[in-house]
Amino acid sequence: MIRLLEFDFERARRIRSSMTSQTQELRRDLGVWGAMMMGLGSIVGTGVFVSIAIAAGIAGTNVVFAIALAAVVAICNGLSSAQLAANYPISGGTYEYGYRLLPNVLGFVAGWMFLFAKSASAATAALGLSGYILLGVDQSGRFITTALGIGVLLLLTLLTLVGIKRTSGINIAIVSVTLATLLCFVVMGAPAAVASAPENLPILVSFSKIFNPGDAGASLLHATALMFVAYTGYGRIATLGEEVKDPRRTIPIAVVTTLAVSMLLYLLVALVAVGTVGADTFAAASKNHIAALRIVADQFPQPWVGIVISVGAVTAMLGVLLNLILGLSRVMLAMARRKDMPQRCADVSKSGGVPIPATLSVAAIIGLLVLVGDIKLTWSFSAFAVLIYYSITNLCALQLKQAQRIFPIWTAWVGLVACLTLAFWVDRQVWFLGLGLLTLGLLWFFIAERLRTGASAQGGE
Repeated sequence: MIRLLEFDFERARRIRSSMTSQTQELRRDLGVWGAMMMGLGSIVGTGVFVSIAIAAGIAGTNVVFAIALAAVVAICNGLSSAQLAANYPISGGTYEYGYRLLPNVLGFVAGWMFLFAKSASAATAALGLSGYILLGVDQSGRFITTALGIGVLLLLTLLTLVGIKRTSGINIAIVSVTLATLLCFVVMGAPAAVASAPENLPILVSFSKIFNPGDAGASLLHATALMFVAYTGYGRIATLGEEVKDPRRTIPIAVVTTLAVSMLLYLLVALVAVGTVGADTFAAASKNHIAALRIVADQFPQPWVGIVISVGAVTAMLGVLLNLILGLSRVMLAMARRKDMPQRCADVSKSGGVPIPATLSVAAIIGLLVLVGDIKLTWSFSAFAVLIYYSITNLCALQLKQAQRIFPIWTAWVGLVACLTLAFWVDRQVWFLGLGLLTLGLLWFFIAERLRTGASAQGGE
């Protein structure tokens, strides 16, 4: 086992050489603006339309502090991702960095946890999308919500199988609609929020409770872990390493700017939502209807705002879900090429250039999570898995040489400690489930490694 944990430089070199010979280099067309819009397209979706209400149900009015604290953690992680991507401008994110800078097993764990973290995020997006559609036609219920979520997933999977791609132009259009929708929510809801603020937003009281031991502090950390997931779309920027101009400059600027814009937007939405109806009502709306922002918007004097919110939510989460199916299928493909996943998942259609087995495998995982039908559970599971993933990201950043560093080393240490700490502030059953999944992944890795070793030995005879 010790031998398996050692970093096999020769094997890594052969894999990189093989992968380079099989693929062409991507064009470097994206600047700071394009990369930032790509990041916003991956961040502003399920996080703002669904997760803020879930976090409010845990931390109450302290959700505004959870949003800010999660942003600080995300910035530290984002800086680690940015400098890794700047030094290793290749697609694949921490899965690739782990194989290059850490023992192979940690590279595998990064890919494994990312696959399931983002599959859980995709399942939450499908359920959230379903909730907003059904509320718009005055329907609700767990069965119909889950059924519609599965239907949307099947439709988007079919579209990806025939070769549809989410282009930069489509992404900018989706982001523009989403931002306009949320700004409309903030502007139209601000008067009601201000009027009800003394009752619904006792910020100073909440602030004093943050530093007190007990339930308030535990709830804040729990909500922070869930809100952290709402920012992790910035990782999409890091995976653009082969497609941006001057990655050493562009990626860090795009990551920090995207996170700052996202935090401001999340804070404004949370303040208006909680200020208008109160944290308890806001959280109850998420449990009963999923479409929490629509429930809040229906309290505004302007009846059309609710419709606008539903349209923006559906558009945003359709884009997020399509993006996740496309991205996860490529992660599955990359892992299959390294033989970390079944070899069949490395097959690509000759006619359409689509990784059909990988796409169907990812859709199956997402579909199973959709069947759970509980957005808090799927989002919490995503939080645990993604925090483990970014812990490995920070470990990779700590391996960079001094000449490779763009930011102080303490940012990676803060990110590492924060991720490992927050991972175990989610519900206990969630981290038991997450640890079980991690154990299963490690078992699979060592079995696959032994099979590869045996096959290599037979091939050499």
